[in-house]
Order: sequence, then structure tokens, then C-alpha cells
Amino acid sequence: MKKETQEKLALLEREVSKEKGEFSLFGLFLQEDAHDKDKWDLLVSAPWLEVDKKEGLAYLANEIRKRLEPDEVLSISRIVVLEKGTPFLKAIHKTVKVKHGKVEVKDSNFSGVQIAQACISTSSAVNPTISK
Repeated sequence: MKKETQEKLALLEREVSKEKGEFSLFGLFLQEDAHDKDKWDLLVSAPWLEVDKKEGLAYLANEIRKRLEPDEVLSISRIVVLEKGTPFLKAIHKTVKVKHGKVEVKDSNFSGVQIAQACISTSSAVNPTISK
């Protein structure tokens, strides 16, 4: 994924955190077995997303569309909400600790899922607070 797109998404993560509440995970992931190597998954986890997943996803998708160019939006294959306590999320939190920064990961396995590449803005097992 283009560096410019990564930077726009990192800014989005910081701004949404202030408005809605902190993420415990916000990152772009490219699975090893992805059919299209230009399509990334945006993996997110936050208490406010678990309160109303459908509304939270709609909000995030809308914010992404407002901030990214159409070709950049197309580089995101899907937004995946991970619930607190899932083995995959725990494995990421154990390996990567970053808050509003940037950690790049290559050729890694998180709880049995092989990741070719990831760009993680936030990974924190701390229980963030929910804002309105």
C-alpha cells in the first residue's frame, strides 16, 4: 500500500480515537494467501465498535471514503472488527505495542494466520475508554 495512503489512515485513526474512543488495534494487514496483493484488510478493535458493530463499521467506512481518493479506497478489501479476547488479537497485542505510531511487520504468524505484511498504527491491550 502506498505510503501516502498509510499516512492518511494513521491520521484517521488518531482523529477517530479522539472523537469515539481509543482503538486497541488499528492496522492494515496483507494475508500470505491473499489473491490480490494490492488489497489490504483494515483490522480494527475498540470498545465503541463492540457496542454497535454495524453503526461503527458504517461510521468508519464513511470516514475512510471522506479522506481517501477512490483508488486508495479500492486498496482496502474489507474492514474487519476483532472482538476483545480473540486469539488473533491477543497474539498481535503480545507481539506489537504501539499507540498512534507505525510498526511494520513482515512474514509473521499470529495465532495460526500467516501475514505477509502489516502496517499497524495502534496495538494496545489496554482497555480504552468509550467516548460519545
